[in-house]
Amino acid sequence: MAWLYLILAGLFEIGWPIGLKLGWTGAGAQPRWILLAIVCMTVSGALLLVAQRTIPIGTAYAVWTGIGAIGTFLVGVYAFGDSANLLRFLGVALIAGGIITLKIA
Repeated sequence: MAWLYLILAGLFEIGWPIGLKLGWTGAGAQPRWILLAIVCMTVSGALLLVAQRTIPIGTAYAVWTGIGAIGTFLVGVYAFGDSANLLRFLGVALIAGGIITLKIA
């Protein structure tokens, strides 16, 4: 169950950078997106807290941030038109490899 909480925490970790990105536009602050960011931060942190009661903290933190980093990268590429060159995808693959290694170990 702890791993499910950790995966969910990582998915909510993706939500707050998106909320912050959409929370400030040329028209100014967009409160609903900023609120989404705050809610995602809170839920993500709470789920991490529960998960790390069972999972070692170093592993939990690396997996949590890795899911957030990979997910945010993919959302940036597909939804915001961020650069998608081979080296960037290689970097993401290395992060995923590290997460898998931690889970196996």
